[in-house]
Amino acid sequence: MTDPYARTLIVMPAFNEVASVGAVVSEVFAALPGVTVLVVDDGSRDDTAAVAMAAGALVARLPFNLGVGGAMRLGFRYALENGFDSAVQIDSDGQHDPAAVPSLLAELANADLAIGARFAGEGDYRVRGPRQWAMTVFAHILSSISHTRLTDTTSGFRASGPNAIRLWAEYYPAEYLGDTIEALVIASRSGLIIRQVPVSMRQRAGGVPSHNPFRSAAYLARAGLALVFALIRPRSSYRLGGTP
Repeated sequence: MTDPYARTLIVMPAFNEVASVGAVVSEVFAALPGVTVLVVDDGSRDDTAAVAMAAGALVARLPFNLGVGGAMRLGFRYALENGFDSAVQIDSDGQHDPAAVPSLLAELANADLAIGARFAGEGDYRVRGPRQWAMTVFAHILSSISHTRLTDTTSGFRASGPNAIRLWAEYYPAEYLGDTIEALVIASRSGLIIRQVPVSMRQRAGGVPSHNPFRSAAYLARAGLALVFALIRPRSSYRLGGTP
């Protein structure tokens, strides 16, 4: 019997995640037997790559830190070149539950991109204050653009089908927050079908969280800029399976 996850690639961007990456890789293999895990070591200065390989993952090492977008674009290119039908981003800090991956993959039967949404009725993840207000605005705008209800436009827990893989291998945004907000604009304008699946998020298993007033303010400013830049770019900039 063919393993149901044999044509699924798990892509895990990792920057200095030595404290958690090994356990996350092991958990992925336990939850999704037969899956392929690619850890993209995004210029780490610790033993992230060695720990990931010891846990059984394939590892691609970037010479310097490109950010999540740059790491994911490499992952999508690997998926495209090696014939995977789906690619799922799982953060290497332990916040994404691999047990939710089958639900994301099931949604790809009717969509090109499935988002694991934190604010869709599952779990108790909450944000408050200006960050909550901004995320509500982003969700409203991107829901209108994509013609579907989206509640968590900055979630990085996503499954991409064949059309999305082809698009992302060439055009996945590398700028900060472009990998979430701008990516949804690109997907919508390229005609991809986007859906969301309620998921629970967990606390980080390692690394340093980014929650403080200064970083939150920077987050909001950059998220707003990412959306503005995505909206002002011409629709013809992205062509599925082609070049601009």
